[in-house]
Amino acid sequence: MKILVVDDEQLARERLLRLLSRIRPEAQCLQASDGAEALATVAAEQPDLLLLDIRMPGMDGIEVAAELERGDSPPAVVFCTAFDEYALQALQHNTMAYLLKPVREKELAGALEGAARVNRLQLANLQDLGGAGNQRRSVSSHTHRGFESIAVDQVRCFIAEQKYVTAHSATQELLIPDTLKDLEQEFGDNLLRVHRNALVALQYLLRLEKSDNGTWHAVLDGLEMSPAISRRHLAEAKERLARR
Repeated sequence: MKILVVDDEQLARERLLRLLSRIRPEAQCLQASDGAEALATVAAEQPDLLLLDIRMPGMDGIEVAAELERGDSPPAVVFCTAFDEYALQALQHNTMAYLLKPVREKELAGALEGAARVNRLQLANLQDLGGAGNQRRSVSSHTHRGFESIAVDQVRCFIAEQKYVTAHSATQELLIPDTLKDLEQEFGDNLLRVHRNALVALQYLLRLEKSDNGTWHAVLDGLEMSPAISRRHLAEAKERLARR
């Protein structure tokens, strides 16, 4: 395994290299001090994995990841940063993990194990095999715990908040890099739009319930939360439920 450590701080690079020497003593480790050097090293050395800082002078880590995605065989990426506000942007680039500094040895070991199991191109290929019309069988994301997924047939609803979407099952919540529009186009026959910020799974829709303040909600099997139904979507929701 060939690993490239990218950080503008020499001490941070050296710490990660020490951790790697214990976790992956057999790995060939390289280092770069900024985004431009990282891209040049990737082109020359073709590493399997980048441990990539985000805040760097010049080209930052998000920009490096975006540039790498344009390649035919991009390496896996694990972001290592002191700033958690970049997590949503990182998700958009299908990173293998998002680790906060100071990176703990156990967390780094888990991220490397995940990267060894599946890289981003393999993940895309697996998702494309989901079924007819390339419809996925699961929705996936890369969190600080590594690669996570929820089977689509277990999702009760998708809720959009600000710039991200959360998939809710009976036992799990997962922040995913999809938009409601894309999910509706892909799984439209099985999902019902009840609000501009919410899609619910028809198979788990038990009933529509009106609260004391006059607001309608979708009651879903196995889920405590009941997504609100807007007036605009109420008629369609009643119709779809009636002919389900």
